[in-house]
Amino acid sequence: MTLAVAFNVETFRQQFPFFQANPNWVYLDNAATSHKPQIMLDSLQHFYASANSNIHRGAHSLGDQATQLYEQARQHVADFIGAEQAEQIIFTSGTTAALNQLAFGLMGTVLQPGDRILLTTLEHHANIVPWQLHCQSKGVVLDVVPLTVDHQLDMAAFSRLLQHQPKVVSFCHVSNVLGQVLPVADMVQQAQAVGALTVIDGAQGILHDTIDVQQLNTDFYVFSGHKIYGPTGVGVLYGKTKALECLTPLLGGGEMIQHVSFDHTRYHQLPFRLEAGTSAIAEVIALGTTLHWLAKQDRTGMRQHKQQLLQHGWQQLEAMPQLELLSSATNNAGIITFNVRGEHPTDVATLLNEQKIAVRAGQHCAMPLFANIHHPGAVRLSLAAYTTQAEVDAAINAIRMAVELLCPS
Repeated sequence: MTLAVAFNVETFRQQFPFFQANPNWVYLDNAATSHKPQIMLDSLQHFYASANSNIHRGAHSLGDQATQLYEQARQHVADFIGAEQAEQIIFTSGTTAALNQLAFGLMGTVLQPGDRILLTTLEHHANIVPWQLHCQSKGVVLDVVPLTVDHQLDMAAFSRLLQHQPKVVSFCHVSNVLGQVLPVADMVQQAQAVGALTVIDGAQGILHDTIDVQQLNTDFYVFSGHKIYGPTGVGVLYGKTKALECLTPLLGGGEMIQHVSFDHTRYHQLPFRLEAGTSAIAEVIALGTTLHWLAKQDRTGMRQHKQQLLQHGWQQLEAMPQLELLSSATNNAGIITFNVRGEHPTDVATLLNEQKIAVRAGQHCAMPLFANIHHPGAVRLSLAAYTTQAEVDAAINAIRMAVELLCPS
């Protein structure tokens, strides 16, 4: 079957040097991290080679130039997600750091002993452990939305649990295990109707769809640069201004203060009071460059291309009786999760690796989810806009060979 799409995957793919350097590899681990376009690599190189300086504090024009580039990146991020003001963009080291800032920062301001937080069974550990660390010890209760028998989020249960009037409702935009796209706009609306602050973990969702945080009306949205063609070591915490002002800073030190004495510290205004220390300056600038570039791409065509690849791959794998597919082909951002019946997922991934097919196997930082669906783990194929049909077909053939080896008739 040949896929006819308007989006030119080969032209898009040529912008990523990884594929020229590794022509024999099929990379289907994009939910873990994406590859990087040349424009992002050039941005990093240019800053370190030609513009390297610290920001917000120099008494020289080099520092002013670096500061300008850094704050321009903040504006690029704000534009990319539709934030009302650049000051609503807080740079972190990634999604995990952003969620930790929220869990720590809301305790004592919004969250008090006896309050409740609502999560879902689909969450990554990064959206579970920080709340446990900073909330359970303070007497805050975690409620969890279950799944239906077909591994979908139980929206009826979500509505019932909201009757407990949680102070915070935190959920993923897209499941990193099943690829399931949650109805985040509806969930935000329902949660805010009972007075809850809403947090969306957009680590997987940021690349799936065009995000408009004002239209979503969420209080917080967080994501990582490295999953959206940007560098590692940088992430974004977006928040409404009033919501950000509720946060106690997780880190203290330089840049986040206006005045320090041994008796008292007065914090700086947003966004600086939540960005202590020297930031990952080059990475922030490169992320801004990447998002500015990505905004000019055919986002609709990229999404349609991934969906066609998903349908093609899923149908091929569904036809193999030795496989159990955990993810659905509908309402899916581009992830196929499966197991070979009776075989450990790591064994399958090892055989695929021998054929230079890069996938992930295990519990994908989602142990509670796998406990809920009674599986020890799974093999995950995750697609990107630069994935080709030939790569998907190569992976399917490799899976067939692995099945023949593991399950001889």
